[in-house]
Amino acid sequence: MLSIGPHTTANSVALAPMAGVTDLPFRRLCARFGAGLLVGEMVHSDPRLRESRKSQQRRSHDLEINPRSVQIVGNDPLLMAEAARYNVAHGAQIIDINMGCPAKKVCRKAAGSALLADEPLVAEILRAVVSAVAVPVTLKIRTGADPLHRNGPSIARIAEDAGIALLAVHGRTRACAFKGAVEHDTTARIVKSVDIPVLANGDIASARDAKAVLAHTGAAGVMVGRAVQGAPWLPGIIAHAIAGPSSPAPDLATQYAVMREHLAELHRFYGNFAGSRIARKHIGWYLDGHPQLQEEKRAFNRLEEATDQLLFLDTLFHQIDKQDLAA
Repeated sequence: MLSIGPHTTANSVALAPMAGVTDLPFRRLCARFGAGLLVGEMVHSDPRLRESRKSQQRRSHDLEINPRSVQIVGNDPLLMAEAARYNVAHGAQIIDINMGCPAKKVCRKAAGSALLADEPLVAEILRAVVSAVAVPVTLKIRTGADPLHRNGPSIARIAEDAGIALLAVHGRTRACAFKGAVEHDTTARIVKSVDIPVLANGDIASARDAKAVLAHTGAAGVMVGRAVQGAPWLPGIIAHAIAGPSSPAPDLATQYAVMREHLAELHRFYGNFAGSRIARKHIGWYLDGHPQLQEEKRAFNRLEEATDQLLFLDTLFHQIDKQDLAA
């Protein structure tokens, strides 16, 4: 379990915030399968973007999912503090600060992981946000700006001094983005340098990966990112394995039921037009788990109508030989 201020999670496995992935429909599925902490997609601190359709959808909560964590991104302490207050007023129970995103469009604005190179500004932002709200504030970082400047332990101590309740560390630098091997040595150093809970993140794609990273780093838990795309059951599987015997992935019939439910919920949440287009990547990730279905993935991506997408899945999974596919 993780203790985050007044909140105690069911287990020590968190779903990483990922723009375009961890929307409300996906978080609901991950929660059902047993993820302990779910962090929503990042929302910008710029108040001019606050009422856009995208921002409103990203702020959407399910009151049955607790605690409700919202991630904010930006580089202005005052705007970040105001964004934190705004999101708490709209239901956030935890505010998470993004200092880990390596995307160029974020880093060009000196936000996300670009902030790691400016420790005084990091301290100013963290103090401003923590002081602005009565709920716990968490932080996601990388190990540093580049391989020659892995200042993660220094950032972690700044975070602890500022009152951050939990820290998640992706085991790559900003310069590495998602290239090359992840390294958890810096995460292990961070764990030893602070007393707040630390989550290890980066290339954790199985229960075996999670156990190895926990043993290596001594972290309080793990945060699962890209490997959960098309596999909302993965955090729950990892949590189950950490607590006791490993559990298998759902059988094909369950995977199909989840996929179809997810598709219908995307149509409902975003509307038929946007939902059918957003569904292409999600359904594609599910089908990527079955190499035999790559042609069907390409066919699905050509569909434009929500009803055609649902009919396509129904037809596909009633025609395939389930024994051969599962083999």
